[in-house]
Amino acid sequence: MIDYEQLEKLGTDAGFSHIAPLKCSTIELLPEVRQMCEANTCGMYGKRWSCPPGCGTLEDCRAKIQQYKNGILVQTVGQLEDAMDGETMMETEALHKKNFFAMEKLLRETYPDMLAIGAGCCTRCETCTYPDEPCRFPKKAFSSMEAYGMLVTQICKANDMTYYYGPCTIAYTSCFLLE
Repeated sequence: MIDYEQLEKLGTDAGFSHIAPLKCSTIELLPEVRQMCEANTCGMYGKRWSCPPGCGTLEDCRAKIQQYKNGILVQTVGQLEDAMDGETMMETEALHKKNFFAMEKLLRETYPDMLAIGAGCCTRCETCTYPDEPCRFPKKAFSSMEAYGMLVTQICKANDMTYYYGPCTIAYTSCFLLE
């Protein structure tokens, strides 16, 4: 049984702005999200094991998710000086990944078989081996929620977590599927 109060404390201690329980039954994988990945606006499509098509089909991702019933959503929210404040966006993303790695390490002690799904592509290795060699750290690699086909705003709404905090804010969201 998941102790959400304990997980919320762990998440707060790890530095996240917001933590919420996640019902895995609320996770929908949408082809249109994958189509956004294929547009390759981030420049990572087909370049990493953690990004499509390397992370598998939607059916592959669905099969992984269906092994879990519960998890948690975590967010790091940053305050921007203005809508073009790229520096704070990058700082907030770096902070979110730092928090994500810290939380993952803590959670693996209790949930060794959890599925960690992040924000942005995997950055465990400076250079990914995709597609020439297998992933160096398959148990430590992570895909983004979008790579799995999740519409983050929808997942947040379905689990009573705010996604939009107003103008001049940015929110990075990840999840850990625990049991």
